[in-house]
Amino acid sequence: MTKRIISAIIALLIFIPIILTGGIVFNIAVYLVALLGLKEFLNARNKKKELPFFINVIAYVFLTLIMLVNVNSTSTIFNLDYRVLAALFIAFLLPAVLYHDHKKYNITDAFYMIGGVLFLGITMALLIMTRFIGLKIFIFLFTITITTDIFAYITGMLIGKHKLLTEISPNKTWEGLIGGTLMGVFVSAMFYHTCIDPEFSKVLLLGICTFLSILGQLGDLVFSAVKRYFGIKDFSNIMPGHGGVLDRLDSIIFVLLGFVFFINVL
Repeated sequence: MTKRIISAIIALLIFIPIILTGGIVFNIAVYLVALLGLKEFLNARNKKKELPFFINVIAYVFLTLIMLVNVNSTSTIFNLDYRVLAALFIAFLLPAVLYHDHKKYNITDAFYMIGGVLFLGITMALLIMTRFIGLKIFIFLFTITITTDIFAYITGMLIGKHKLLTEISPNKTWEGLIGGTLMGVFVSAMFYHTCIDPEFSKVLLLGICTFLSILGQLGDLVFSAVKRYFGIKDFSNIMPGHGGVLDRLDSIIFVLLGFVFFINVL
């Protein structure tokens, strides 16, 4: 527990100034986080089967291209040049046919890489876009995630008895999910009402916060399923006691994906 607290404090000391600053400093930080996330994504795959080095290089190149296309966007519309998308498919699919050893790289690996690069590129671009929309909205979304995670853990530890999905995450409980959702909705809704828009419909706000809180927890389970499939406990140990970048961003990634449905409402 001490290790987790120290790691969390260090992370906050690093990232709070970056988040408050925004702009190019924030964009560069997100790009570096995206690169670390991709490294963890590739390392997870390598636990089952090590991919050819040039495939890893291609992944970094296209993640960089996707980030560059969107990093200066002042729009809430995700940008992806068809030429980049076409090159992405060609670069990953052709080697699945032409590479000499299909046991090391095949069509399944190709689609895994295409999906992974697009997934990380889109969600990291969403992170940049959300900060561009406004600091308060950015804090609002993280408030949902952080509060939900903290109180899901506390509730599950104190009164959790009924397991949620033991085959994916044996420690998560229904009590934790409910407790995390209730507090996540309460705190984030209060923040939005107090700091962003006190006139916004309270019923709609509570519905949106509930949806995003539950979606974040399901996102956590999605990443847990990935780790279970590859037989790893954490994606990395970059934050002692917390795991890797993808371990920390699993919930917020899905909250961001859910937020796009309400981007013109909130």
